[in-house]
Amino acid sequence: MSRGFNRLLEAVVRIDVSEIEFEAGSKRFTGGIGSGVIISADGLILTNAHVASPQAVTISVTLANLERVSAKLVGWDHWTDLAVLRLDLEEMQRRKIKFKAAEFGDSSELYAGQTVYAVGTPYGLERTLTRGIISNTNRPFSDTRGVRGYETGLFNNWLQTDAAINPGNSGGPLVTENGKLVGINSRAYIGAENLGFAIPANVARRVAESLAREGGIIRSYLGLVPGVLQDLEKFYALAANNGLLINGVDPGSPAARAGLRAGDVVLALNGQKLDGRFPEQLPPIQQTIASLPVGTAVVLTVKRGAQLLALTMVTEKLESRVGEEWAFEQWGLSVRKVTRAFARENQLTDESGVVVLGVQPGYPAAEAGLARGDIITKIGTAPVAELGQLKAIYARYETKPSPQLIEAQRNRQISLYVIKP
Repeated sequence: MSRGFNRLLEAVVRIDVSEIEFEAGSKRFTGGIGSGVIISADGLILTNAHVASPQAVTISVTLANLERVSAKLVGWDHWTDLAVLRLDLEEMQRRKIKFKAAEFGDSSELYAGQTVYAVGTPYGLERTLTRGIISNTNRPFSDTRGVRGYETGLFNNWLQTDAAINPGNSGGPLVTENGKLVGINSRAYIGAENLGFAIPANVARRVAESLAREGGIIRSYLGLVPGVLQDLEKFYALAANNGLLINGVDPGSPAARAGLRAGDVVLALNGQKLDGRFPEQLPPIQQTIASLPVGTAVVLTVKRGAQLLALTMVTEKLESRVGEEWAFEQWGLSVRKVTRAFARENQLTDESGVVVLGVQPGYPAAEAGLARGDIITKIGTAPVAELGQLKAIYARYETKPSPQLIEAQRNRQISLYVIKP
């Protein structure tokens, strides 16, 4: 092994996380193991967003010298499945613990067949190396639903490798033979052999810098759902390598309000030609839109049949389908706030209400007949537009329990349920 590779190994860490979950009708603590890599002299660690989330209560990091120290989440971005932690430097100075940081490589220079190593903590086995090759340098994913329903992978393609990536490897580095960090291991196909995927280092480095500086990334949203134009160019009478097919438009989105329709072909965005023939070309186009400042006026040049249209719209802030979660333990009820994205996805009239994540058998919510997926919109005569309103109602219930009449939507039908003390 080279000196650079040994340095890289000293930068790889095990991450143990205790976090809150609200899935089963209650608030409970769960533990998880992942991997990470130190990327700076001031103790920043790069890992996956699904390893360490804002619901983390405690985060501990085991260094290469087997010393365990605490860390805090400083930035999180589920859209790229990346998170940044910071080691407790005061603790490390007090205990006289030293560490080394990895060096980034240029992931754009990788090629199929190149030898790489996945380093991490598979199944809790620390500092494990698996050897493989780069199988593909530009792999798109049609499945963009990640852990807990969070969206991920919309804005970048992935590195594919046959180096073994197992549970616990998540967040660890994919490295070259000279020890350069070229990817962050993120996912694998369960049940398939030699199909692992990593976030390219050039993407990870850019995102990590933003997360360390801002704590998160604000992106723009238009509400268009792109499709692959390949094999349809003759039907649409298009020049080669020109155009982005619109598969759908989110209801109520900027694109919908501007008049964009499914079946339209976008030829240009603010005068910049778009080429969306192949699946690999769609994430960069999505990233182009997302990277615009929120509130930017966008002009799309659109081909609709024989017409050539110019549609103007203004970008909005991109939101996740996953809202804030909470548990009302005396009721045995856990919920998640309905977001604008969730409402559009489920064809709801607006983003009012909370969706039921789970109910505990034998508790008042279950006895009342509430079930996972119900959308609570009213309690008594009080609309539940925000999660905070439900929290306030519950606080009064805790002080003075009384029957609660709940209005909830299930399969587009409104029903009434009574929670009894």
